[in-house]
Amino acid sequence: MSATGVEIRPPVIAPPNPVAATVSDILAVTRRNLLRYLRVPSLLVFSTIQPVMFVLLFRYVFGNAIAAAPGFRYPYVDYLMPGIFVQTVIFGSTQTGVGLAEDLTKGMVDRFRSLPMARSAVLAGRTLSDTVRNAFVVVLMTVVGYLVGFRIHTSLVPAVSGLVLALVFGLAFSWISAWIGLSVRDVESTQAASFVWIFPLVFASTAFVPLASLPGWLQGWAKVNPVSVTVDSLRALLEGWPSQSYHLGVTVAWVAAILVVFVPLSVSRYRRSV
Repeated sequence: MSATGVEIRPPVIAPPNPVAATVSDILAVTRRNLLRYLRVPSLLVFSTIQPVMFVLLFRYVFGNAIAAAPGFRYPYVDYLMPGIFVQTVIFGSTQTGVGLAEDLTKGMVDRFRSLPMARSAVLAGRTLSDTVRNAFVVVLMTVVGYLVGFRIHTSLVPAVSGLVLALVFGLAFSWISAWIGLSVRDVESTQAASFVWIFPLVFASTAFVPLASLPGWLQGWAKVNPVSVTVDSLRALLEGWPSQSYHLGVTVAWVAAILVVFVPLSVSRYRRSV
């Protein structure tokens, strides 16, 4: 009650929106991880050198020795680049596990827990920042591919959709890598463990060679390999391969299955690890 007899009520402060707060926390963690690439640019430089080397290696060293895919009417570099895109985002996804293992080792995750922030922000921010980095590398690979003769034979919308599909596929693999990093907890061991399962997926696929050139016993695996399916989806979108709906449907199914399995596993492991 004031001196004039008018009742004064305290201001009503609306409770914070939990969804908005979580999104804000995720963006803050994403920004923190991206700023590291600016402060340590060698991380970004060396992550781009490897895919460039693969482009040059397969384009000029192995390209003439690899048989053309049956029915593929374009040069081998057009067959190769979708495989390079998928390989790039998968290799890039390993940085999620390495980064989380490093944060665990240095005690950063304990500091995050002491802050009034959503726990999901640490994992989501890490995977989102690595997806942004993958986007930069994919754009760079597109430029490098054009310099060595790669051409897109469809319109703009399917081409952009193909690159976005590759990034979403890499995002799904980042959650696998997150689970590995939180389970292993050591930086060097996490890096070694990541490539143990990635190499069979990438190189026992149709990313670089046609299915018919693989041994008969390996063709069965290559047909259902998520890497093969996704690479063929990109070829359908970038080069106009037939059966676009089939390849896209199977790729989306693989992405959904990976996220359904590994997002809860990663969150559960994160809660037990800190």
